[in-house]
Amino acid sequence: MAGLDRLATGIISATAEAQAGDAMAKSLDLYAEQKLAALDARALRRRLSDTAREGVWIVRGDRRLLSFSCNDYLGLSVHPRLKAAAKDAIDRYGVGAGASRLVTGNHPLYAVLERRLANLKHTDEACVFGSGYLANTGIVPSLVGRRDAIFADALCHACLWAGTQLSGASLHVFHHNDVGHLEELLEQHRSSCDRALILTDGVFSMDGDLAPLPALAQLAGKYDAWLMSDDAHGLGVLGDGAGSAAAMGTAPDLQMGTLSKALGSYGGYLCASRPVVELLRTRARTLIYSTGLPPAQIAAALAALDIIQEEPERVAAPHAKALIFTRMLGLPPAQSPIVPLVLGTEEAAIAGSAILEDAGFAVVAIRPPTVPSGTARLRIAFSALHNDDDVLRLADTVRLKVLRGAMPMTMEETSRLSA
Repeated sequence: MAGLDRLATGIISATAEAQAGDAMAKSLDLYAEQKLAALDARALRRRLSDTAREGVWIVRGDRRLLSFSCNDYLGLSVHPRLKAAAKDAIDRYGVGAGASRLVTGNHPLYAVLERRLANLKHTDEACVFGSGYLANTGIVPSLVGRRDAIFADALCHACLWAGTQLSGASLHVFHHNDVGHLEELLEQHRSSCDRALILTDGVFSMDGDLAPLPALAQLAGKYDAWLMSDDAHGLGVLGDGAGSAAAMGTAPDLQMGTLSKALGSYGGYLCASRPVVELLRTRARTLIYSTGLPPAQIAAALAALDIIQEEPERVAAPHAKALIFTRMLGLPPAQSPIVPLVLGTEEAAIAGSAILEDAGFAVVAIRPPTVPSGTARLRIAFSALHNDDDVLRLADTVRLKVLRGAMPMTMEETSRLSA
């Protein structure tokens, strides 16, 4: 009887645990459903769309659309030389790295790429990470901590904010590209922290404007702060391919970027002095605890650097096409291959995107929290593969069907909303 009692008790206990588990799963589902409904109500829910890319053309469902929403600025992700380099690397080294770089995943192509990146950026060394997001969330907490301070541009990329949160450093946000405001904050707070790090994008990914890097570098020197620039959208398209800092004739202490935009591959990197890079190789958790990049991605990035060096006309083309577009619409001249059309509300941005899709263009609506509330927009990105006639046709469609006589919000207006 005792055995039967124990069996019955076990069954009851197991049944109760299963019921409790079901209840927890139901509460989790309910939470998710409520959050999704709230996002739907505010036109902020995001959905994935199966997308086949053919250069600047994409296929979604039964529609073939001309894309102005891709960061493949030079069209290199589909270039035959990158494909051939990737295939050769697979044949020689295999598909994956197999381990962290500090274990056995540091295949020979890494050293070649890091040397090329350091030469391009005129630094001692470079360190390649698994992605741009992994780079920033590894670099920032490795250099500053709880007794330090970070001074960040209000429109920094999300991964810089994530790195800041992980660091535990105190945060002071300066108005977008406002050097005067940054100096006020440095004057107020620099003496109360051990180390100070200034964070900015080189090219701001949602606005397309450039950071005032020379002025920021001057302030960094004046207040004994370190300047870090995220140049994910500058490499390959500005400064003869070397990026936004090269275009402005300056060199931030920490030059971060990615291999996934103009280079058409995947990964992130930091170019800096030898001691800094050596420190990150031994302390950056996102490097230590991530499997190395596949050899094919490294080989493709190397091929892309060759093309950037050999084809200056390709490097110049995306910005030149953006300038054609802004001139046609009477907008301020584009500073990069990125042009935002800030329409304000989420609904207006979604409607504008739908209008352009009906006309055969893919221009994705960008909404909060990617951009500040009240600044939803169409983010238009230009590629070397776009022909001028297509750029002109897009400009005409935007003017006649999206703006219809109105003008998008100015940079000054959007900056006030982000302050």
